[in-house]
Amino acid sequence: MASRRQNCWEYKNCGREPNGSNIEELGICHAAIDNTFNGLNSGEKGGRICWAVAGTFCDGEVQGTYAEKQVSCMNCDFFSLVKAEEGTANFDLLKPGQVYRSRR
Repeated sequence: MASRRQNCWEYKNCGREPNGSNIEELGICHAAIDNTFNGLNSGEKGGRICWAVAGTFCDGEVQGTYAEKQVSCMNCDFFSLVKAEEGTANFDLLKPGQVYRSRR
């Protein structure tokens, strides 16, 4: 049996998950509560596909939509970890039905 994999809030220790240490100041992260992403990349809610969740909070700033944050997310150490752990055949870049639209 595969070991349990960390979600972004555990890896980044941001404290924005339900009952987290920073929710009073920063609010609850959308990745930690959005059930539509549950199970993707072996994660809980959007915890292992946070780059595809609008409104996540990284490096002290709200990140916006996937199109707005794709470059910073693809350079993130957690993104790289999830991609390596899941492998090419199992890695989900977006949730099923989610469409990338450039802001050009």
